[in-house]
Amino acid sequence: MLATLLFLAGLVALVVGASVLVRGASGLALRLGISPLVVGLTVVAFGTSAPEMAVTTSAVLSGRADMAIGNAVGSNIFNVLFVLGLAALITPLTVHRQVIRQEAPIMVGCAALLVALSQDGHVGLFDGVLLLGLLVAYTVFLILQSRADPRSVATVSDDDLPHPAEPGRWDAGVPVQLGLVLLGLVLLVAGSHALVSAATTLARWLGMSEAVIGLTIVAVGTSLPEVAASIAASFKGERDMAIGNVVGSCVFNILGVVGLGGLAASLGTAGALVVPEHILRVDLWVMLATTLACLPVFISGRTIARWEAALLLGYYAAYTAYLVMVSQRYGGTDVFGDIIVSVVMPLTIVTLAASLLPRRR
Repeated sequence: MLATLLFLAGLVALVVGASVLVRGASGLALRLGISPLVVGLTVVAFGTSAPEMAVTTSAVLSGRADMAIGNAVGSNIFNVLFVLGLAALITPLTVHRQVIRQEAPIMVGCAALLVALSQDGHVGLFDGVLLLGLLVAYTVFLILQSRADPRSVATVSDDDLPHPAEPGRWDAGVPVQLGLVLLGLVLLVAGSHALVSAATTLARWLGMSEAVIGLTIVAVGTSLPEVAASIAASFKGERDMAIGNVVGSCVFNILGVVGLGGLAASLGTAGALVVPEHILRVDLWVMLATTLACLPVFISGRTIARWEAALLLGYYAAYTAYLVMVSQRYGGTDVFGDIIVSVVMPLTIVTLAASLLPRRR
């Protein structure tokens, strides 16, 4: 009971901390003259992925590498299959041309890079520095791109960002904005520590491995900001924001969250962020397959239709069923995982890609 309450308290602290951090940092960035477009793709993306980063780093420092890598990989799978699927099920999402040309291929490239770097069974110092370096390069690229041509970056609704210049806003002052950033960071650190401790206790009580807990309960919990942002954007008709939030968070989870986790593990006693065998064999490939499946979904009519959204949600249900089988050590788990990786996902990608072919009239 105490572990459950601690887990819920940690989740609340993470969600509130991310929201407060985004509000304070966005206000400061806009005051410094950074365009709202870049703020949306950097500060907001960082804010919604901050819980994953906090939990992964806390798990690494606590010696729970399985939960650390499971949280990052599981969050990306959840973002693409569940968050994007649920948002598109509410209303079909029109995909911005910039997402098709730039952000989605970058997301796929990051997923493929993580799979390649993990083949030796760990994410080491070089891997962590490489991933973080690519994150810095990507952020600088977005800033330079937006300055050269503001129309080249997908739009972000002004309603989703604070306006510090407006008179009478309680968060208009720099001291308040700095205080919000500090409060957000404190809540993220405290929430992540509580969440990791409680999740470890729950894992032992339920008989589940820390990796599976990270792939399911922790991944879903730390993805709540993405869920809230994308669903709210979908209801408001801000379709670019709903898709951009998911894609941007997936990129940040790989480059920032795994990169920082690998760096922290390398500089600590662990020596490297170890990738568990079943994550290496199944979950990483599921993550790559889901990101690849996004390309034909995005390109086909530049719209995510409701049937495509239902397909994404169905896959997340099948993947969750596989994880439950893993946690309960049911027979046939390895076969089920192999079917998902080697048959179902590739067949779906081919089917979706076929929708791109011109139809006879």
